[in-house]
Amino acid sequence: MSRLRARCPHCRTLTAVAFGAVYECHSCGREFASGLVRVPRAWGDGGEPMVEAAYLSVELPEVAVVEEATLEEQNLALAAALPDRPVVLGGCCCAHIGAVEGLAARDGDVAVVWLDAHGDLNTPESSPSGNLWGMPLRMLLDAGTIDARRTVLVGARSLDPAEEELIAAGGHRSVPEAVAEAVSGADAVYVALDVDVLEPNPAVVAFMPEPGGLAEDEVISLLEDVRAAAPVAGAGVTGLTAAPGNAAAVTRFTNALGF
Repeated sequence: MSRLRARCPHCRTLTAVAFGAVYECHSCGREFASGLVRVPRAWGDGGEPMVEAAYLSVELPEVAVVEEATLEEQNLALAAALPDRPVVLGGCCCAHIGAVEGLAARDGDVAVVWLDAHGDLNTPESSPSGNLWGMPLRMLLDAGTIDARRTVLVGARSLDPAEEELIAAGGHRSVPEAVAEAVSGADAVYVALDVDVLEPNPAVVAFMPEPGGLAEDEVISLLEDVRAAAPVAGAGVTGLTAAPGNAAAVTRFTNALGF
């Protein structure tokens, strides 16, 4: 499917056309502030609920569904499919890799705000589980796609020993107060939101809930602050299950970012 044409969430026709970042459906006349890319793969064992969540009914025009056979192929296809202002719906957090790579190639100096209960900072050698979904932020950093000074990890509280060592050594910042510093002066910001950053609650059902998280209002306030501080070029929401209420939660988060 062309990046310029998408499936309208209301009339289901392929007549939503991009005019810059905005989509207008030529059939029903609706307008949308961004385009949706679904990335259903979960790169690890037992991630099927996240696969299903990528198909939640979200009120954004569907630009593409990326289902490649390898993570490398997924990253390339996702980077190529990105609309001007993408909302990426996963799947696991590996869905953010291709999105950030695409935005970095297009927009230059990209800051990343990574909201997650987990660090996503493992390597294949350090990961206790071996699941790739625990490694995407480290992949982006090690590849040089993003700069550690332009990244901040918010809400992490379930960290593996190697992740704790990396953070302690100054290889990554993990405090909400660092958000403003990370995004200040950036050409663009990508927000990677794994919903397990939230305190477990029935309104947003996460695949890997962890106690001690942020309230939804806190997350929305942080997203609004990011939006006010720098241009938000894209966002991804991952770590969901297919619980019916999760579609509305995705909308609340993307609305906070102006999408």
